[in-house]
Amino acid sequence: MIKGILGRAFRKMLAGDDSIREFATIGIGDAVAERVYLQADGLFLEVTKNQWMEGLEPLTFAIWIESPELRDALAQAKEYTIYFRKDAPDDPREPGRKALAVAQLNYFNRIDDERGTLFLLQIRSSHIHHIHPLKARLLYWKYYKKPDVSFEKTKAIVTAYSYPRRVRVISFQQGKDYNYIFPMDLLGDVRTSERYLLGMRHSNTVLKKIMDVGKIVVAEFPAPYKPEIYKLGRNHSASPPSLDQLPFGVFPTRRFGFYLPEWVESYKEISIRQTLDIGSHMLLFGEWSEDVVLKPATPRLHHIHFLHFLNQKGRGETYPLV
Repeated sequence: MIKGILGRAFRKMLAGDDSIREFATIGIGDAVAERVYLQADGLFLEVTKNQWMEGLEPLTFAIWIESPELRDALAQAKEYTIYFRKDAPDDPREPGRKALAVAQLNYFNRIDDERGTLFLLQIRSSHIHHIHPLKARLLYWKYYKKPDVSFEKTKAIVTAYSYPRRVRVISFQQGKDYNYIFPMDLLGDVRTSERYLLGMRHSNTVLKKIMDVGKIVVAEFPAPYKPEIYKLGRNHSASPPSLDQLPFGVFPTRRFGFYLPEWVESYKEISIRQTLDIGSHMLLFGEWSEDVVLKPATPRLHHIHFLHFLNQKGRGETYPLV
């Protein structure tokens, strides 16, 4: 009993009345307050809408650049730094001032496309400023520390999830009897160029099948369907549930005929153009041929790190939790 009381007091001291977890799930639309900036030598760029996290080990960011001049400048740079902020800086040349998280990056690779270039940058080191450093250390030691999770790795994850990462529904089909539906947040759409990128673990049994078929469907869904889609995320196996075992109705997509939950709001049918090994994950780079809107958009499910949530709470500016 005393141990439980002390544990609650310790938790309250670190996180107030909140249950401590690794991620907070929020429901928001496209109106994201956070801003992300990239510095490459003396070049400063806002990359808020063109940056995605695609791999975890090492943690890999993908940055999409369309301007030929900027592509050349980034390719020739020697030092890369990414800044995550709660809002835009007063001076765009000083994105690091009052930044929530800062990471030094190494150039890893690039994908050149007729519509732009995707730069892949991997974290070398990071610094986080969401809460007092001592509280961050205590949270790590008490709740996040594992044999394979160092404080440096935790800081890298906090950095990446200092920007809301949207969760989407993935649908894939191989033959008539293999219909796979699952959630992902390591993905992103390049809206200006109709390109899509997804980072999938090599251990995911469906990865090779997707690469063989070369097609995938990505759908948007309302945040309140979090329980339904999370249950599907537990089924990473060679034998996904049959369609008649799913707790919701489904429908086939327009071109590929892949099945989606009846409650999705829109979807894109994507053909994979290129794949690239980025460590623990495989990057799938594709283009979409169909972009189908079924219902008006509502707040979608996103992940942010719990330390980022605590920072927002301290400012009285939290996103709606789901």
